[in-house]
Amino acid sequence: MAAFTGGDVYQAEFDPKAYLEYFRFGEGTLGDEDLEFALRGFCETFASGQLKGDTLIDIGSGPTIHQLLSACESFENIIASDYADQNCQEMERWLKNEPGAFDWTPVVKDQWLEKEAKLRRAVKQVLKCDVHRSNPLDPVTLPRVDCLVSKECLEAACKDHHSYRAALNNLSALLKLGGHLVLSGVLGCSFYMVGPHQFSSLVLTEEFLREALSTSGFAIVKFQTEPRRAQTMFEVCDFSGKYFLVARKEKEP
Repeated sequence: MAAFTGGDVYQAEFDPKAYLEYFRFGEGTLGDEDLEFALRGFCETFASGQLKGDTLIDIGSGPTIHQLLSACESFENIIASDYADQNCQEMERWLKNEPGAFDWTPVVKDQWLEKEAKLRRAVKQVLKCDVHRSNPLDPVTLPRVDCLVSKECLEAACKDHHSYRAALNNLSALLKLGGHLVLSGVLGCSFYMVGPHQFSSLVLTEEFLREALSTSGFAIVKFQTEPRRAQTMFEVCDFSGKYFLVARKEKEP
């Protein structure tokens, strides 16, 4: 069995442009299946008006913005973060609307264009993040926030259930009591490809996620799953389904 791809591998081999182009967001490929499910979940969650406040942190943003498009309607201050420097740089490139930044127009389409502009105004910082640290944003220390969002980060960063639970506890330290954690990702996935490079994924089940969140002091408010629709491109990613969940922090872990 190949060694789990840790942060040093991401720093050395993860290519944000290859990631964005490989999945061809907005062109009806495997990436779109995941994109549609996640966008629907984020839109319904933030449109409900139940999740709102001053500050939201996105943990493991990667080079993408779609996970934040709905959140900018409910939070004036958004902080993006990622472990890989090149992902932070790609996010900064988009934020400053620099030449060569990824064109999100095919993804966000006309109805989202206004939100993309609003999101640029809402994103105040792009920070280095490591979910294995007790303060994932170290050396930056922030007041506890109202909401955390994380899409397909923890399963890529954690090699086993023990480290996943520890990472949840670390994220909890960033969140106010009564604040919300919004997670979106894939079930039954052991790997995914970015260009020629293969990256590990911790195989997750709904049962484990429910147990881990409860142990970390969260009460699940919403939990949605959907089986994989595409029966092709298993050589790119072997996930069996997708999940979207909202959990409220009830107590300290």
